[in-house]
Amino acid sequence: MAEQLTDLADDRALLGRTSTAERVSDVLRSRIADGYFPPGTRLSEESIGGALGVSRNTLREAFRLLTHERLLVHELNRGVFVRVLTVDDVEDIYRTRRLVECAVVRGLGEPPYAVDALAGAVDGGRRAAREGDWNAVGTANIHFHRELVALAGSERTDELMRSVFAELRLAFHLVDEPRRLHEPYIARNVHILEALQAGERDKAERLLAGYLDDSLERVVEVYQRRVRRDGPHLA
Repeated sequence: MAEQLTDLADDRALLGRTSTAERVSDVLRSRIADGYFPPGTRLSEESIGGALGVSRNTLREAFRLLTHERLLVHELNRGVFVRVLTVDDVEDIYRTRRLVECAVVRGLGEPPYAVDALAGAVDGGRRAAREGDWNAVGTANIHFHRELVALAGSERTDELMRSVFAELRLAFHLVDEPRRLHEPYIARNVHILEALQAGERDKAERLLAGYLDDSLERVVEVYQRRVRRDGPHLA
């Protein structure tokens, strides 16, 4: 925990003189997504508030915002914890992804499509795989899907899926074999990208739907095994 708090103190400069609960929540959301505070970790108001240089009231409001986003949970007489998803949560996340992401592709209209950002995410995943950084491959994969959603040009959809993808990272942080989880989807991202580059929207949607179904099955398998082994409080 000491190392995480030292790193967190470096984020104080991001808050500026006009720090707000929203900015604090942005910092904490990013740190949770990066795995600095793994699922099951109890968040100390005193330590985190001191590291960021913010008041207890500001920090509590930030905690409230992240609880609303399902990233944190308040347990009576125990404190605030980074949420540990249930298998039902994971399945619901993927239902939402399938509904939204497939609808985005289906509604793209006529080609050509602006897929440069998708191509950049594919390159990032390949580069991370060459370096053997499989957690970074997972990050690049989420980046790919975030950019896919962004093709809709909808701020509301982007905001919704930002929260969904942040929750998904909570599940990824409990996976013992990130390579086994993420490696198969490097090539599948390429196939979706190539279909969109060719203007084959229907093919891209079929590839995406199959991708999400297979990913759900794989994530549930490994996630269920970890939660059963270590229980609801994992940190």
